[in-house]
Amino acid sequence: MPTGSTPERPSVAVIGLGYIGLPTAAVLASSGAEVIGVDINADAVATINSGLVPFIEPDMETTVAGTVAQGHLRATTETPHADNYIVAVPTPFKDGHKPDLSYIETAGKQIAPLLKGNELVILESTSPPGATEFLADTILAARPDLTLEPGTASTVYFAHCPERVLPGRIMIELRTNDRIVGTLNGEAGERARDLYQLFCEGEFLMTDARTAELSKLTENAYRDVNIAFANELSMIADGLDINVWELIELANHHPRVNILQPGPGVGGHCIAVDPWFIVATSPEASSLIKTAREVNDSKPGFVLDKVIPQAKRISGVKIAALGLAFKPNIDDLRESPARQIVNRLADKLPEATILAVEPNIDELPSELESRSNVTLTETVGAIEEADIVLLLVDHNEFVNLDQSILAQKIVHDTRGVWN
Repeated sequence: MPTGSTPERPSVAVIGLGYIGLPTAAVLASSGAEVIGVDINADAVATINSGLVPFIEPDMETTVAGTVAQGHLRATTETPHADNYIVAVPTPFKDGHKPDLSYIETAGKQIAPLLKGNELVILESTSPPGATEFLADTILAARPDLTLEPGTASTVYFAHCPERVLPGRIMIELRTNDRIVGTLNGEAGERARDLYQLFCEGEFLMTDARTAELSKLTENAYRDVNIAFANELSMIADGLDINVWELIELANHHPRVNILQPGPGVGGHCIAVDPWFIVATSPEASSLIKTAREVNDSKPGFVLDKVIPQAKRISGVKIAALGLAFKPNIDDLRESPARQIVNRLADKLPEATILAVEPNIDELPSELESRSNVTLTETVGAIEEADIVLLLVDHNEFVNLDQSILAQKIVHDTRGVWN
């Protein structure tokens, strides 16, 4: 048994300390496990070991600080031996929207030399069907002395337990949401359930690993398709000079209609990525899902086509771009359409001054920091200085803004906050 592990406090190594891995590590450590978090980012490791957090998530910093101080959570760049492994590494896509499993493969190769038999390996990363088998194959290829055959001293157990949490509410939803648990071999699912029951109060829904993998993709593809309907409707309404926000409000008075709200696109690592995994897995049967992805991916271009012609007619134009995150009140910029729009504005309008406003970050992402015509600034000053105001994210700071400051400005509200 690893140092510090007891029957009452199982040892867990969480591989990947990003937006899912670190909250999971923290909540496990606060709920009865001895947790070692592993990440290749030495700065993030040092930050966590000092009791701080490398990104914003409500209520997480207090939990991290407490568990680090108690000695139940520590971070390292070296993978240790543990009774349980949770792999929470990125799963981006490659050219052609094909899933990139290289991070999962690397994690498997790091875990393999440490195994002794009877460990549980949980893949938590959102993954295409077959990824848990891929992780198992990677480990067993490096360790032919181990087996998937249940009940032996050399058995390693594998399960898939996809995260189902909302950024901004992760620390709450980790505890309250129902949990899908997919078994690859033997009693892996039951063992994973027992581990997650340390903190999860929701219902545990047991299935096989492939079904668990597809269930998470299905949840996000469902939302993507519905958002695509709203986004396509917004483009139709614009061409007909109809206020789409009023249109949706009217339609939603029907008792069986619940249209979502349109925006400048879809971002984040989940909804903007996961449907492509389904398309890659079954390209001939997923035409609706593919079309929805294409509609949502086209929305930033639609926004740019509205703004750029106006900007070109104003000498020395200044544009206040409000928001860079992919959703309100967080600092997560992954796959953000707002970030993409600002970058493309800077490229298409090199003579313009773009005043980027993102209250949840301290410095611009690298591709915008290198743009000489983009400056990170504060809300009121940017609007007062701007000719064009482009609302891209409905952060509280923008929703609660005194709208009188918008007088005499050209305003593009992509979120329906000021309509």
